[in-house]
Amino acid sequence: MTTPLCLLFDSDGTLVDSEILLAEVMAEVLPRFGLPFTPHQYMQEFRGVRFLTIVLTLEQRFGPLDDARRGHLEQEMRHLMEHRMRAELVPIAGMAEALAALEAHPKAVVSNGPEAKIRCAMHSVGFSHHFGERLFSAYTLKVWKPDPGLFLQAAASMGYPPARCVVIDDAAVGVAAGLEAGMQVIHLNRFPDAEATPVGASAIHHASELPAALARLEAVATA
Repeated sequence: MTTPLCLLFDSDGTLVDSEILLAEVMAEVLPRFGLPFTPHQYMQEFRGVRFLTIVLTLEQRFGPLDDARRGHLEQEMRHLMEHRMRAELVPIAGMAEALAALEAHPKAVVSNGPEAKIRCAMHSVGFSHHFGERLFSAYTLKVWKPDPGLFLQAAASMGYPPARCVVIDDAAVGVAAGLEAGMQVIHLNRFPDAEATPVGASAIHHASELPAALARLEAVATA
């Protein structure tokens, strides 16, 4: 029997519906540090992007912060985001059922967020039992999407070659990283009117489509 494909899931916007919370938190905190920002701006320009990259981009537009003030900004943002996640976070629609249907597949979370945030997210929506300690953070591994190194390190730790891994990600940076890593990629494109799925990735628009999409990839892989 062929070993099931290894599934590497993004967290924000893929497993959990955290992006609007993050957009609102950033829009609350960043202006207090002289960096104007709106939730719409996050969703349109910065989805999935490393937080430091967002801050440095805004600093180029509105003026620099010193290291201490930048660190205080991030600390305040992380604290408020954790509070919002514990109180309000929900799974992406259909994802709980999809994960249950894919129980036989080895799985990991591979995120540009800090490990503490990933753990908080999985605990808050009841997904911890699906992933255990298989949580790969860019902050821990010191490599951020769209660099493929984050997915490659996760695959190596899981004991799978890239060709036997499937990246499931909603953001352009994650899709690009998965393709560059030589993995199969399923783009959970929840905004098809605003985003295009890159050549080489498979598009789905709802998590309920994920088991069938994976079945098609496995059929090709074993043909």
